[in-house]
Amino acid sequence: MPESAALSRTRLARLISDGAVTVDGVVVTDPRAKVAAGADVVITVEEAEESHIGAETIALDIAYEDDDLIVVNKPAGMVVHPAPGTPSGTLVNALLAHCGDRLSGVGGVKRPGIVHRIDKETSGLLVVAKSDAAHHGLAEQFAAHTAERAYQALVYGVPDAADPRLRGVRGVSFEPGNVLKITTGLDRHRTDRQKQAVRFDGGRHAVTRARVLARFGAPACLALVECRLETGRTHQIRVHMAHAGHGLVGDPVYGGARKLPSRALTEAAAQAVRAFPRQALHAAVLGIDHPVTGESLRFEAPLPADFARLLEVLQDGPAA
Repeated sequence: MPESAALSRTRLARLISDGAVTVDGVVVTDPRAKVAAGADVVITVEEAEESHIGAETIALDIAYEDDDLIVVNKPAGMVVHPAPGTPSGTLVNALLAHCGDRLSGVGGVKRPGIVHRIDKETSGLLVVAKSDAAHHGLAEQFAAHTAERAYQALVYGVPDAADPRLRGVRGVSFEPGNVLKITTGLDRHRTDRQKQAVRFDGGRHAVTRARVLARFGAPACLALVECRLETGRTHQIRVHMAHAGHGLVGDPVYGGARKLPSRALTEAAAQAVRAFPRQALHAAVLGIDHPVTGESLRFEAPLPADFARLLEVLQDGPAA
């Protein structure tokens, strides 16, 4: 196949099974069929079908857009893709309305190509393909872990190489510059299938690096950290930081509410931490190579208002 056709192996296999491929004029539906040298192979690719997902006019914060891709700054509270529990109001619903006929088709359907996701209550940058060519190119970058992704998170405690507790946590180490490195397997929790869990006897390889950007409290009891993903697994930052004993503020699944040291923060700051309604996690930086032009693209998104207000309150300092 010419590269410009941008047909994946999965798409080609489906076209064969659907009877869209002939060899010397005969329809062949078995992907394993032998083909002789010089055979005339014809592939009929129909126009992209309309998606069964409904388009919804929902405001989007767009960082970048061209004919092949779109980069969106997703707000907290928005699900990326429709699911049984959230059939509408998702990013995909919004993109279908925003892009309209400008979607050239991904996998034979006029739909945005989702190559990575961020959790419903996580805010920040997400790149989405508008064409098959972009979808394949982006998917390759994320599979090869060459895309740059940096998150900001507010965590309990302060990760520090001098902390003796961390020396005994399996999978935790430090790199030069006091960079926390967490290397584990991740898999579904054995009893709660909605959660992910650290594994050392299997699971998908996962690596997270975190460095402290700011400390809050006297003594310091909270830290703003930058987390960089070497791999991108479901709930990776949330699970890894909790494994290291530095769960995210506001995370009801992995962080848990913690008792803050007495008088380490002002009462207003302590209350703001306790009341923060979601995991304090924001996808702040996204860097990719344009999958069609090859141009290097890098985007930054400021903290959303709720996260920024929380940091402002924390910066007021401890009680006298």
